[in-house]
Amino acid sequence: MRVLVTGGAGFIGSHLCEMLLERGNEVWALDDLSTGRIENLKTFERNPRFRFLEADVTDSAMVAGLVAQSDRVFHLAAAVGVKYVLENPLRSLITNIRGSEVVLEACAEHERRVILFSSSEVYGKGISVPFSEDDDRVLGPTHKLRWSYACGKAVDECLAQAYWQQRQLPVTVVRCFNTCGPRQTGAYGMVIPNMVTRALRGDPILVYGDGLQSRCFSAVHDVVRGVLQLADNPKTVGEIFNIGTNEEITVLGLAERIRTLCNSSSAIEFVQYEQIYGRSFEDMRRRVPDLNKIYRFVGYKPEIKLDQLLEMTIRDTCERMGKPVPGKVAA
Repeated sequence: MRVLVTGGAGFIGSHLCEMLLERGNEVWALDDLSTGRIENLKTFERNPRFRFLEADVTDSAMVAGLVAQSDRVFHLAAAVGVKYVLENPLRSLITNIRGSEVVLEACAEHERRVILFSSSEVYGKGISVPFSEDDDRVLGPTHKLRWSYACGKAVDECLAQAYWQQRQLPVTVVRCFNTCGPRQTGAYGMVIPNMVTRALRGDPILVYGDGLQSRCFSAVHDVVRGVLQLADNPKTVGEIFNIGTNEEITVLGLAERIRTLCNSSSAIEFVQYEQIYGRSFEDMRRRVPDLNKIYRFVGYKPEIKLDQLLEMTIRDTCERMGKPVPGKVAA
């Protein structure tokens, strides 16, 4: 099978490419490198079944040509990270909405199976925790650009549902919850790599707000495994699935755990959101997925616990920084 992965040089995309190659597929990765990195491909870029194309996913003629030559498509190309989206709101919306429209149209035209990556951001400020796929959505005001990403992803999902219902496009939507792990950088506001890097350097670990907001940090290996299970099962066509883990921790608790694992003397420093993101930002207190639906359809359960995820990330960060691995992790 020849598989097209848009956003293939990104954090999740590169892990997906790697696992697809391990399964024996031929993989074409498309990425404009705005947030993706060539370094993410280094472990498999010389594989004869792998091909990288630096291009923009909104180029409809180019995408149509690639889709026509592929058997299956995974659409991940998107603007990512709170910091990047707030600094580039217009480009983010155009990339995320227009890019999805281009990919879905090409897949419909050529009758290709497609997996569209969405985000837990679509739940917004919902208070019905854990979040179920059929829950109502609660978003903040449109002048708070924090919500532009959630709105864009919701439009992507609506497009996917419309293509399925009107043109019978075999599409499945996955909503990722804080996917983390090796290769992820803190350049766009990702919390775990930022905290790990600061802890290893001995710099203050920054906690935004009061630190009592909670999240579920999913291991990228679990997420990719679950996505492939969904892609291989025809019963998931036309459906939307949460994917990730339901192991919940506060951001302050995360900072404390990272500091301990890194054997770090870093102070934990509280910072107001406005100092980092300005006034266009709002946050939500809890974000926990209901994983019952994905379990019913394909038997997916997360296997990697938070401490294992943190240890993998710390090892990867130490390797990139040229630092020894802390004893608690190396043991």
